[in-house]
Amino acid sequence: MAAPLPLVVVTESLDPSCADWLERSAEVVRCAHDDAGNFSKLLARARGLVVRTYTRVDAALLDRAPQMKVVGRAGVGLDNIDVEACRQRGVAVVYTPDANTQAVVEYTLALMLDALRPRCTIDTHTSAQGFHELRRTHVGVQLADLTLGILGFGRIGKRLGAVAGALGMRLLVNDLLPDAQLRAEVRYAYEYVGQPTLLAQSDVLSIHVDGRTGNRHLIDSEALARLKPSCLLINTSRGMVVDAEALATWARTVADRGGQAVLDVHEPEPPDEGHPLYGLPNVRLLPHLASRTDRALESMSWVVRDVAAVLAGQPPRYPAS
Repeated sequence: MAAPLPLVVVTESLDPSCADWLERSAEVVRCAHDDAGNFSKLLARARGLVVRTYTRVDAALLDRAPQMKVVGRAGVGLDNIDVEACRQRGVAVVYTPDANTQAVVEYTLALMLDALRPRCTIDTHTSAQGFHELRRTHVGVQLADLTLGILGFGRIGKRLGAVAGALGMRLLVNDLLPDAQLRAEVRYAYEYVGQPTLLAQSDVLSIHVDGRTGNRHLIDSEALARLKPSCLLINTSRGMVVDAEALATWARTVADRGGQAVLDVHEPEPPDEGHPLYGLPNVRLLPHLASRTDRALESMSWVVRDVAAVLAGQPPRYPAS
C-alpha cells in the first residue's frame, strides 16, 4: 500500500500550473491563514506550507505544526517568516529571490515616467486652441538630465541601475554592503555615496531595501529634510520604511515646488481609513502592484519545486540563508 502523500497547505494565491505540478507529489489544500479553525486543523498534520505576503510564520504558528518540514515563500523577501524560529525547529525555508526583479524594475521605471513625462489622451474632438494648450502644458523633463538615487543595491537596485544608466541618468548608490562587493557584480558606472549625500543630490529617490527592523522609518522627517524640494520619491520595497506622517508633512511643504511621492507599499495594507497620505495631490498611493505580472507571479509560484525537493529529502535550490 502506497504511503500517503505529505500535506502542503497553501494560504495565498498560487499559479494553477504550479499547484498542479505540486499535486503530483503532495496533497495540496488551500486554506486562508485567517480561517482560524480550519487552518489550525490543517497545520496539525501539514508537512509543508506555501505562503506569499500576508501569512506570518512565527514560533506561535510553528507550535501548531509539529510535523512541518518546509515553508515556501512564493516571493522575494522573508519579512513575514521568522527564519531563526524555523531553523530551531528543523524547518527549511525556501523562496524565489530573483522571481520578480524584472517586474519591479519595469514598474519603477513606469512610475518615473508617469510622474516626469505627463501624457494625455485626446478622446474627443479638440479645437486647435485646446490641442495646442495641451502641448503647451504637458511638458516633462528628460530622465537623462536627472540624478537617480538608489537606496538599497540588491538584485532590484542593480537591475534598475542598469536600465536607468542606459537611459543616461546619473546614478548614486547607497547600501549596507561595501562598495567593493557591490561593484564586482555590475558593469556600469555609478557613484557609491553616504546616505546623506544620496538624499541631498537625488532628483529621483527609489527605495529598494529589505524589511529588517533597522529599516523601519528609515525615511523619517530628518531624511526627508535632506531631499530636494523637487525630488520624486518612489517606494516599492516595504511600507514600514517610510514614516507616513513625516512624508505627509514633507509633501505639503513641497507641493508648490515639484516634490512628489509614489508609494506602492504601505503599513498596514490596505492603509487605514485615516491614513495621513490620503488626499494629497502630490502623493500617489498604489495597491502593491510592482510584482504583479503574469511571468513574475508564475515564477514566484515555482517555489513549489523547492518545497517538493525538501519533502523528498533533497537539497533545495534557493534555501534562506
